[in-house]
Amino acid sequence: MSKHQWNYISFGLLSLAFAYVYVFHGWLIWCWLILLLIWFGIVIYGSFSIKANYYLYAINKLDTTKKIVALTFDDGPTFHTKEILDLLKKHDAKATFFCIGKQIEMYPDIFNRIIQEGHNVGNHTYSHGKSMGFKKTKELIYEIEKNNDIISQVSGKRTLLFRPPFGVTNPRFRRALSATQMTAVGWSIRSLDTVVKDENKIVSRIEKNIQPGSIILLHDTSQKSVNVLARLLGYLSSNSYKSVLLEPELK
Repeated sequence: MSKHQWNYISFGLLSLAFAYVYVFHGWLIWCWLILLLIWFGIVIYGSFSIKANYYLYAINKLDTTKKIVALTFDDGPTFHTKEILDLLKKHDAKATFFCIGKQIEMYPDIFNRIIQEGHNVGNHTYSHGKSMGFKKTKELIYEIEKNNDIISQVSGKRTLLFRPPFGVTNPRFRRALSATQMTAVGWSIRSLDTVVKDENKIVSRIEKNIQPGSIILLHDTSQKSVNVLARLLGYLSSNSYKSVLLEPELK
């Protein structure tokens, strides 16, 4: 049973208890309203924090004590992915790229270069629309399967890894992943490289949180992220960290 199911059951039982106390002992209704606010806060946090594993289980950290991390890149491939690949090759580092189907269609050669150079790819839906979190289960299944088809057509490979856009999860995502037999992947360090403008702040945010097994979320969509990666790879090397794949190989 998932955390959100336990939360619903707990809220229901506590609501019944409050109703009983209110009827027979006259407690004020604001006590139940406080409970409602707490429950709603948990739901919101669980929906927008994939690390909470609230609706589904996601891999958010590698189970290791060794000095290894997993670099992951979302929303590509793009023109900037070539620079990302050049840097990874220079530092003999491996990464996992969670690719959007539409972007693969635009940059098939770059997508295949990712695989040819020993990196891994994951499914990041076909369209990555802003309303993805509100789609029905069958629509999510379509998004996942269409991207899987494109990955297979372009590369002849299939991935089992999936990262939901924006890290948003809900019961529909859980059902869609079950139907498509995909494994959800989150992160332990969110760089915020698409939000924060100052490269120094982004690098500092990542470096101060790095520990064995960290999964680091970056994006291969801007020169800023390329610059951040260059500095990050230097930091990892000087601190004896190695970047590895999230799974050994594509199927």
